[in-house]
Amino acid sequence: MRHRVRKGKLGLKTQHRLSLLKNLATELFRHGRIITTDARAKELKRFSEKLITTAKVDSVQSRRIIDAKIKNRDVLKNLFEFIAPSFIDRPGGYTRVIKLSYRRGDSAPLSAIELVGLDVPFKEVESKVNEESQPNTPDES
Repeated sequence: MRHRVRKGKLGLKTQHRLSLLKNLATELFRHGRIITTDARAKELKRFSEKLITTAKVDSVQSRRIIDAKIKNRDVLKNLFEFIAPSFIDRPGGYTRVIKLSYRRGDSAPLSAIELVGLDVPFKEVESKVNEESQPNTPDES
């Protein structure tokens, strides 16, 4: 019986799912906030919080454990020098998932996942409307 056992498979095979989570975690630690689907954001929350908890103890063993999951050296250095020390007093809950709208192409529910406490402003998405489709207004100069 699978009572209270939770692991989202995301419709992927094991190696593909782990590769996806490693890449999403790398981008989360690089940018501080990413937008993805709800299911991926929820699984990424579990995955990345375990990495941050491990990184809070700066030892050779923890660096090797996280190095197996985060392959980018710059992101690894950023995680140990800036992100993990900022959460040293927090016992958990390093990330938050914010539900957004639905994706335009397939109506998949989107969410933003971000690191708590790091002030990363949302980048305003500019509307991709052609200037030619806008009605021309005469300049008053």
